[in-house]
Amino acid sequence: MKKSQIVLALIFLILTGTIYLALINNKKDYSKTIKNEQSILYVPVRKVKNELKEMKLISYGQITANTEIIVSFEVQGKLEKGFTKMKPGTKFKKGQVLFKVNSKEAFYSLSARKSSLSNLILNSLPDIELDYPSERSKWIQFIDGLVPSKMMPELPKFKNNKERLFMTSRNIISEYYNLKSQEARMEKYLFIAPFSGTITDLYAEPGAIANPGAQIAKIAKTGDFEVKVPISINDLETFKNIKNAEFQNPSGKTIAKGQIIRVSNVINQSTQSTDVYYSIRAINSEKLYNGMFVNVSINKKSTKETMTLPRNAVKNNEVRIIQENVLKPINIVIVGSKPDSVFVTGLKNNQLVLLEQVEKVNNKIKYKGITR
Repeated sequence: MKKSQIVLALIFLILTGTIYLALINNKKDYSKTIKNEQSILYVPVRKVKNELKEMKLISYGQITANTEIIVSFEVQGKLEKGFTKMKPGTKFKKGQVLFKVNSKEAFYSLSARKSSLSNLILNSLPDIELDYPSERSKWIQFIDGLVPSKMMPELPKFKNNKERLFMTSRNIISEYYNLKSQEARMEKYLFIAPFSGTITDLYAEPGAIANPGAQIAKIAKTGDFEVKVPISINDLETFKNIKNAEFQNPSGKTIAKGQIIRVSNVINQSTQSTDVYYSIRAINSEKLYNGMFVNVSINKKSTKETMTLPRNAVKNNEVRIIQENVLKPINIVIVGSKPDSVFVTGLKNNQLVLLEQVEKVNNKIKYKGITR
């Protein structure tokens, strides 16, 4: 019994050792496999194919009114409605009275001063008849024209300097020009539309008190639009040279055309761009609206063979290529752009360019490209 037990024990130990060694060897092989798999990193790439292209440079802008003014009054009084209902979006025509300020007090004051001028001339008539009998009729006619509801008549012409000095001594001339000044001020109680347009904002309703210089409303001229476009300083000369541009709505449909009318000489420090102003005219009966956002594009024929890359592939005018499973940096030159892509030179055909940035390059890892 003892010999058989010893034999069985030995057999058990041999089997156990064999199984253990097999498990150890399998673990090492598995670890090597895992290690080998972890040492390869697959990254998205694009094979370089340089071509002569017609590049479309694209920016964006907002349609604004070319002519837009703030309505305000130089006089004080109760604000009254004009000949049309004043609400944002209301359209009006040139020559319409949009707003007015109650002018009754000023009108009565003007009428009283006209009466005072009439009295000054009437009191001077006896002397006029004595010294200038031939001039009496023109002054009578002038008095007849001093009607409260009518504009001031023209001051009669003086026969000679003596007559002018006489009227000056009676304060007739100074009172006349005071009345002309007051009459001109009466026009400031009305705001007459200088063009056909639309009310874009309303700051005061009829019934409110209008104070001198206070904003009443904002109006914009109908159909007279421009587009302010921020252009990168890298693309500015290209836009300036081509001048003409097309405008697309957010869905990509071309709705208008235009050309540069002025360029700002101020650079936005945060974006390194400057504002370029375009005229804009609708095509194919498309509708343009104040405040509408549009994309602005120009076509530029390339004089060099270029490669199109996503913006994410470029950082500090540099891209990375895969060469022998290693990432290598390559300097490039950006010669054009659009919202999501750039046109670059400096790459050779068939090179594999990384389409995304790798935060930290590990030389122990092998990089393999997945073409997109």
